[in-house]
Amino acid sequence: MSYPKNWKVLIISEIGEVIGGGTPSTKNDAYYNGKISWITPKDLSNHKEVYISKGSRSISEEGLKNSSAKLMPKGTVLFTSRAPIGYVTIAKNEVCTNQGFKSIICNDGIDNKFIYYWLKQNKDLIESMASGSTFKEVSGGVLKSIKIVLPLLKEQKAISKILFDLDSKIETLQKQNKTLGKIGKILFKKDILELKEYNSSSLDQIADYLNGLALQKYPPKGKDDLYVIKIRELKQGITSITDIANSDLPSEYIIKDGDILFSWSGSLEVAIWCNGKGALNQHLFKVTSDKYPKWFYYYWTLHHLEQFKRIAADKATTMGHIKRRHLTDAKVKIPSSELMKKLDKQFSKIIEKQIIGMVEIRNLEKIRDLLLPKLMTGKIRVKVNE
Repeated sequence: MSYPKNWKVLIISEIGEVIGGGTPSTKNDAYYNGKISWITPKDLSNHKEVYISKGSRSISEEGLKNSSAKLMPKGTVLFTSRAPIGYVTIAKNEVCTNQGFKSIICNDGIDNKFIYYWLKQNKDLIESMASGSTFKEVSGGVLKSIKIVLPLLKEQKAISKILFDLDSKIETLQKQNKTLGKIGKILFKKDILELKEYNSSSLDQIADYLNGLALQKYPPKGKDDLYVIKIRELKQGITSITDIANSDLPSEYIIKDGDILFSWSGSLEVAIWCNGKGALNQHLFKVTSDKYPKWFYYYWTLHHLEQFKRIAADKATTMGHIKRRHLTDAKVKIPSSELMKKLDKQFSKIIEKQIIGMVEIRNLEKIRDLLLPKLMTGKIRVKVNE
């Protein structure tokens, strides 16, 4: 691969200090629950921000001294080197990690955010260098020897700023959506769950729960194909391993942005889908209604989710699930038509804002993921003042 002439070829050991982590003995309670942030790969499994300040656990000064963990400064780039390989974040304050990390304390003249994005872009390359029989791991020696091509510091910062600004916007929208979700649940509890006067019904009376198809019967044709939406996609979105089906299926099985999906088998989840057009796979319900507004059946399905999870967990099968009779057993309070109209204005705005926010997040992520490899290889140059 060719790079701009003024970009420099280095190895990672030349751009900073590579540091491993450690775990204090779990037999000594005094080593844990201290004031030192201790990060594990698990803390990054659902972590989408550039920076991290703390993990789910912490250790004490004594725990730090009696382990191979090392206290690292704010700005250290944390990279998981095993189980799994490739999670990356930047320390927002002093932290240490367990042995699942190889972290980089960048030298002067190296932009840590540029290194963060370089590691994200080159995850597959680094993972291909892992070794081990029980589980694959990238050793410190291997990571140190990996070649990296760097522009001058000003261009490093200009490149990382473009990507970081996109990530910051995404993070802001994610926080807004999380807040909207919390507000919606609070208002639903107050305005619906605590109703004193209402008509009784059940989930399957207020909405239609359409089960998906066995989409292997609809193999891709190469034109107008659709992503197959399974439980995995409901949780992770569309990925490189998402299956594809042709679009010659009944229209009601086609998923669009804003549709309510409910996985009733395996990992039970309720979500507002906003990852583009797709095909509804079996084990997922597409929830619709021609009687009641979207927010109404969404929040009621969400309200009964924990009970459904308990029912599924009691199944003596390998994959817990619920049956349609459980939808009938799930009771619903229906307010008067006058109150419903009043509440509809309030709740519909919340749902609409969430959908708009999620679609914008998806679009920004596409832009970032398109720019990332081109910026990191110099195919797109950023003008900087020399």
